[in-house]
Amino acid sequence: MNLLRFCVFSSLAAIPLLATSCGGYRLGSIKPSAMAHVESLAIPTFKNETLEPRSQVLVTNEVIKQFQRDGSYSVGDLSAADAVLYGTIKTIERRQLRSSRTDVLRTTEIEIALTVEYSVEDSETGAELDRGSIVGRTSVYLDPNFQLSERQALQDAAEDLAQSLASRIAEGY
Repeated sequence: MNLLRFCVFSSLAAIPLLATSCGGYRLGSIKPSAMAHVESLAIPTFKNETLEPRSQVLVTNEVIKQFQRDGSYSVGDLSAADAVLYGTIKTIERRQLRSSRTDVLRTTEIEIALTVEYSVEDSETGAELDRGSIVGRTSVYLDPNFQLSERQALQDAAEDLAQSLASRIAEGY
């Protein structure tokens, strides 16, 4: 009998704990406080400070695609957007990860790191809402067509960068 009372009492005591454990949970995205009023972003073509031709279009397209997939902000033109995301490609670094067994000067695997500095500005006031730097990385085994595999690696690094950038702007980290 005492065991039954103890079980009933401990179950009743646990109900308030269970009810409050999910009290801070919210459905949907939780935007950073500076971006709380922003519903739409304009993303003009990023600036390119590297010697890699046409990389600004590649990176900008990946960022736009990621924001469209993410869904936390709609992507529109400058006249209708609440905020504008500006970006500058600062560096594209290549690093040898693996060389050929017979020739150490022949690269078989490389890592590409793409660095972008960004800022988000309110389109009405021009106030800066967010600023930072993001790095996207990827590694790739090189095939005989070095330029093609390097270009594909650059696109993969841009995709990694876009995921990190969208996460930082939409969720604050």
